Amino acid sequence: METHTHIDEQEIRIIDLFKKGDMKTKLSFFIMGFSNLASKQILKGLGFLLAEIVFIGAFITEVIPAVHGLITLGTKTQGWKMDPNLGIKVRVEGDNSMLLLIYGLASLIFCALFVYVYYCNLKSARKIYLYNQAGEKLPTLKEDFSSLFDSRFHMTLMIIPLIGVLLFTVLPLIYMICLAFTNYDHNHLPPKNLFDWVGLVNFGSVLNGRMAGTFFPLLSWTLIWAVFATVTNFFFGIILALIINTKGLRGKKVFRTLFVITMAVPQFVSLLIMRNLLHAAGPINTLLQNLGLISHPLPFLTDGLMAKFSIITVNMWVGIPVTMLISTGIIMNLPTEQIEAAEIDGANKFQIFRSITFPQILLVMAPNLIQQFIGNINNFNVIYLLTGGGPSNSNFYQAGETDLLVTWLYKLTVESADYNLASVIGILIFILSAVFSLLAYTRTNSYKEGV
Repeated sequence: METHTHIDEQEIRIIDLFKKGDMKTKLSFFIMGFSNLASKQILKGLGFLLAEIVFIGAFITEVIPAVHGLITLGTKTQGWKMDPNLGIKVRVEGDNSMLLLIYGLASLIFCALFVYVYYCNLKSARKIYLYNQAGEKLPTLKEDFSSLFDSRFHMTLMIIPLIGVLLFTVLPLIYMICLAFTNYDHNHLPPKNLFDWVGLVNFGSVLNGRMAGTFFPLLSWTLIWAVFATVTNFFFGIILALIINTKGLRGKKVFRTLFVITMAVPQFVSLLIMRNLLHAAGPINTLLQNLGLISHPLPFLTDGLMAKFSIITVNMWVGIPVTMLISTGIIMNLPTEQIEAAEIDGANKFQIFRSITFPQILLVMAPNLIQQFIGNINNFNVIYLLTGGGPSNSNFYQAGETDLLVTWLYKLTVESADYNLASVIGILIFILSAVFSLLAYTRTNSYKEGV
């Protein structure tokens, strides 16, 4: 075991391996598994050799056409052609740009996987070379397999999840990003029509073109919404936690339970109930009219400005209990010595809160606040279930007064089939979220102190 560790720690670069290695090691650069076969590691060598043969065959028959299709995205459109035998026009199948894009990306991932297998082949050749140089016996196939369930068991467990991530996360993500550089919209829907690469045209359209009049107002409202939704839940959640945890207050458990009920009920149920309550003919307007306080229904969800206030208020209803629970846990674990010392020195409750309680809560909750802010930027449920993005605005393209960027993305995808614009919005949302998260988190005391 000590010998193996010593050999594994010897370092030699792949380029140096080709220069310094023996003939079988050098041939492994061209014939995968050659070094293994020459060293009587038959199964491993055949595995590498078979992988190379399969790749070469697939590269010629599948990868090259797929990459060509990825570049062109199709040249033959679907149409109708007169059939001389039937005497009628029949539909002639054309290229499907969407499938060509997916197959092209899949072929590139396939090539990347082969590159990794090729690298493993070179690592195996390097290992054999180092063992031979040290005069040590090569590990048997049984020992290699045993290591997959011992020292490298974590790698064995990662194989299936890694394949799933590549197929169901990486490939769709790359596909979505690629759509931002095409003209895949309602005028170019496959398989009837082809779409093509257009470069940065879509980004220019969103940031400085016909879509800028919709993008920037929605971006402003998205940021305003995210700030107010995060700040209101944070501060009112802390205040509620302080009130419930006040010394001498009876029924603390009852109060906590009542507020937590809003979390027990699914959020979409609460939002749909609030939508009905705030409707023009809903219970709230009806009650106010019956009391003579108003003469006509208040447009809680149909006026742009009032709808935005209503959304923020309803979000407080479903969000404050979460902050209350987190703050309660922090408050209950605050060092009592500091608070008692401050009281002895004559500090009042506000001064204790400002100098001791609030900084401690902020220190612990700073990462959670950043997470809440990013979550609110992408908060689809509250907007869509309350107002559906309305009221409508004729100056916006496929968006309403209360639409966030994420709900606009949804409408561009589902309602207008402008997948290229939706992809651009998705990329811009990701950049906004990633940059803010990185800058904000690295500047928090939680990060600096390693909390």
